[in-house]
Amino acid sequence: VQLQASGGGLVQAGGSLRLSCAASGRTFGSLAAGWFRQAPGKEREFVAAISRSGYATSYADSVKGRFTISRDNAKTTVYLQMNSLKPEDTAVYYCVGQRTTLSNWLPTQYDYWGQGTQVTVSS
Repeated sequence: VQLQASGGGLVQAGGSLRLSCAASGRTFGSLAAGWFRQAPGKEREFVAAISRSGYATSYADSVKGRFTISRDNAKTTVYLQMNSLKPEDTAVYYCVGQRTTLSNWLPTQYDYWGQGTQVTVSS
């Protein structure tokens, strides 16, 4: 499985960005997916996750109410809509995937990682 993230960029505080993660192959429907991020000098941290079905989601406390994860299985793509961005959201964002047979399971570990996309929020 290959994951390709895109949509990062430079935005002012309070602005919005939408990240996309396109998955290769016909296995996308068997993946739970999510996003992690890593800021300079900091450890990588969980941002959001979505189940295979799309019905179950979870978010880090720091992004709840501002970020929304979604997926389009027909387009084999996962999205992260980021609103009300803050300078502390500045990081490299990575999309991730995990094979599962469970429709509504949200993994805590992921086997597949895409390349990162840089998000920079200016104050």
